[in-house]
Amino acid sequence: MSLSVAPLVVSLIVTNRIRKYVRTSILKHWEQPLKYALFLSVMLFAAEVIFSETEVIKWVWHAYLIAIIVFALKQDELRLLRMFIVAFIPFELFSLLGDLTQLINDSFFKDHENYFNNATGFSFFWMAAILYSQNRQFKAAEKERIKRQHEDELNRAIAIRKVELEVLVAERTSELTEQKEELENALDELRATQTQLIQSEKMASLGELTAGIAHEIQNPLNFVNNFSEVNAELIEEMQEEIEKGNMDEVKALAKDIADNEQKIKHHGKRADAIVKGMLQHSRSNSGIKEPTNINALADEYLRLAYHGLRAKDKSFNVTMETHFDKSIISVNIIPQDMGRAILNLITNAFYAVNEKNKLQRDIERSENRQGLPPYQPTVSLRTSRISPTKGVAGKVKISVRDNGNGIPQNALDKIFQPFFTTKPTGEGTGLGLSLSYDIVKAHGGELKVDTNEGQGAEFSIILPV
Repeated sequence: MSLSVAPLVVSLIVTNRIRKYVRTSILKHWEQPLKYALFLSVMLFAAEVIFSETEVIKWVWHAYLIAIIVFALKQDELRLLRMFIVAFIPFELFSLLGDLTQLINDSFFKDHENYFNNATGFSFFWMAAILYSQNRQFKAAEKERIKRQHEDELNRAIAIRKVELEVLVAERTSELTEQKEELENALDELRATQTQLIQSEKMASLGELTAGIAHEIQNPLNFVNNFSEVNAELIEEMQEEIEKGNMDEVKALAKDIADNEQKIKHHGKRADAIVKGMLQHSRSNSGIKEPTNINALADEYLRLAYHGLRAKDKSFNVTMETHFDKSIISVNIIPQDMGRAILNLITNAFYAVNEKNKLQRDIERSENRQGLPPYQPTVSLRTSRISPTKGVAGKVKISVRDNGNGIPQNALDKIFQPFFTTKPTGEGTGLGLSLSYDIVKAHGGELKVDTNEGQGAEFSIILPV
């Protein structure tokens, strides 16, 4: 053959390598022409095999390979392939030089053919070595390119996800802001409602106090009115006896009138004391503690609570027991506040025994049971002194005990919470014990409860002396 197979193989390798690089780069518009160039290399190879004596193919190959090399070197985008292309230049130069020498001086070429063949062979092996090295570099570069591509895709995905998350966060922030505003509005409404309920609880206590005060005042006023009417009748009789000259009868009537006047004076002072006491307790709360007779305060509010409930329910009846420690002279408290706390505890005790009394009557009627010991509603009010111990000052204890149904264990931990009540709907706000607890705490004291379900409960206020 006039042309070796090796040059055609070289042209195939060069063309295919450039085509692969173009296919994975920004020069994809060269991919189709390079396919045609690869097809031309294959055709040249086939022509060499078939027409081995044709000299034209050799020069076409030289022109083709030189064109490919020049094309690759002139394209700046193919700069990564330049080392690969340069490796083929010695092979092409030696092959072209040998063919030109053979064409110009065949005898000289034949004399030195071995040199030309050796140079061409050496350049071929050098080209193969460069090709191997460049191929490894291409693989590494391809891995790096794929890695960068994956990183770019990952970064794009992260950027997209970031935008999505920012939008989601903005939406969530907007929702949370709206929820916060709604909760703040609900909290404001709840505070306003709580204030109204506390005021309602205070007004309910005031109503009970008012009813009790009215009853307390009405009692001495009835005595005053009755004795005044009797005195008026006695004066008329005395005038008649004076006209008759019956002085002994006049003296007896005068003595009765004097006795009645003493009773009128006594009950008038009693009414006056009641009014003064109520005025003292109902004056605006200054928040300043003052020495107060705790026994008198507790006894007064016990009677007021009882008469207040009697004014609402004429059938209400209860046995009241009092045990006051007379060694307790006075305690520093805010009388209005502590009176309200004691009133709440007593009112709750009255309610408990009244409900149990109603329940016992219903049971007796429904079962028609005779001979059962009758239930006697009883509320006990006691004051006592707790002696001081080492490092602890003395204290005063005010206890309100009832023999009602007691407090269920599942409600015991909640009774001092605002708005919690065991009473039916509409019969309590659930603020009485909560207010009492706050008042006692504000005085530096404790409010404790001891209960036996079905037997009764005892609330104790413990105050520092």
